[in-house]
Amino acid sequence: MNEQLNMNKRRSGVILHATSLPSRHGIGDLGPEAYRFADFLCRAKQSCWQFLPLNPTQEISGNSPYNSNSAFAGNTLLISPELLCEEGLLTEQELRAAPRFPEGRCDYRAVIPYKEGLLSRAYERAKSSRGIREKYEEFCAAQSSWLEDFALFVVLKGKNNRKAWNEWDSELRDRIPGALERMQKDHAEALEREKFLQYIFFTQWFSLKKYCSEKGILLIGDIPIYVNYDSPDVWAHSDIFMLDERMRPAFVAGVPPDYFSKTGQLWGNPLYRWDRLQETGFDWWIRRMAHTLNLFDVVRVDHFRGLVAYWEVPSTEKTAINGRWVEVPSVDFFSALTRRFPVFPIIAEDLGIITDDVRDVMERFGFPGMRIILFAFDDDNPHNPYLPDNYIQNCAAYTGTHDNNTVRGWIESEASHDKKRRLFRYLGRHVPPAHLHMELIRLIMMSVANTVVFPMQDILGLGEEARMNCPSIANGNWQWRLTPGQLATPLVDKFAEMTEVYGRA
Repeated sequence: MNEQLNMNKRRSGVILHATSLPSRHGIGDLGPEAYRFADFLCRAKQSCWQFLPLNPTQEISGNSPYNSNSAFAGNTLLISPELLCEEGLLTEQELRAAPRFPEGRCDYRAVIPYKEGLLSRAYERAKSSRGIREKYEEFCAAQSSWLEDFALFVVLKGKNNRKAWNEWDSELRDRIPGALERMQKDHAEALEREKFLQYIFFTQWFSLKKYCSEKGILLIGDIPIYVNYDSPDVWAHSDIFMLDERMRPAFVAGVPPDYFSKTGQLWGNPLYRWDRLQETGFDWWIRRMAHTLNLFDVVRVDHFRGLVAYWEVPSTEKTAINGRWVEVPSVDFFSALTRRFPVFPIIAEDLGIITDDVRDVMERFGFPGMRIILFAFDDDNPHNPYLPDNYIQNCAAYTGTHDNNTVRGWIESEASHDKKRRLFRYLGRHVPPAHLHMELIRLIMMSVANTVVFPMQDILGLGEEARMNCPSIANGNWQWRLTPGQLATPLVDKFAEMTEVYGRA
């Protein structure tokens, strides 16, 4: 096994999504600040950098990276203008003309039209570059299995007033070859632009990945198991999804009622036809996983339990109450994946209510699960699996994820009196909110968990204002950004020392 992929080695790292990097262009990107952050990780003796999904985001979905219109494409908002300038595709003057964006937050409404304009200029200049053309054509050939459908879908959405694909003319909805060929011919220029932007995104990403690899930094990615209905994935592969005669979802994904919600959660994603997937040898999923493992060294699988059994809700329902559990041929599925990928480095997101069938699959295939220390103080149970002394080696431990409050935000505004009492009893003393983040990081660092990862906000000890996502709120999420001055030398030294002390350097 490649030493960098040895999941049994003690490691530590940081969660910081690409959008959260500093940038004068209003949103983090894959440019100079990404390389500086990799340098920070190296100086702090960290060996993991965890990202949220890198797929395109949409304003209609609150810019959530977990609700994308493609399971394969990259988010072109992450393309670095500085790197485009280095290639001669933008000018210094164009970069200097950037509007003043707020520091520490991402204003998507201002960022999207600004960056779209820059990308259009870059594309126009690239058309006359012979050197780029050759590499671009190689990229298109290598990625044709998803790229052609993605580009055509994006263009046709624009030509159909953003309507969902099942509302297009029947010839396009049903992908009649002659109709698709006409569209490809009539809109060749627009298709080229979409494919070129994907080429630029992946070129910049793999350059950053190479840099991180040379510094011994593993990149951890994130893959939502479901896809958006209005996507090229469903349009081009409708046979593997549960759709009705009108090509709408017959059943949709969600989770049943629980302690947190009396009506459950109705996500609305189309469900897979696992019988059909099984007949194809799980081909679509294998191609999706191969693509993702090419981007990252390790992949966190979001809502892992849905790959063992899923909550099926009729699409006519308004809540998730009237659903049922349906089993997935999970052993066959994961056997096919592990045959295809003898090194299959995933982290199973197994948070929430996990049943024995899910645990059995994880144990059978040796998949590490997750431990969140903020969940450890909900009860007085000394065997609570989220307490650090109950961790196992084969797990990934966190202070929190993108869906949690920060440690400081949690203790200041969320934790009940009883939770605080249990926490301080566990620590053996009262700890002020301003210092609690480092105490919890230390507890996780010294645990037996092989992999430990901390949101950048917790390393900095930031409060609720720095939270990445609040699942109960539709707007205002995914906006937090790091500022350059926050990566100060004392922080680097303190984090590096702790990492060395607990054998994770």
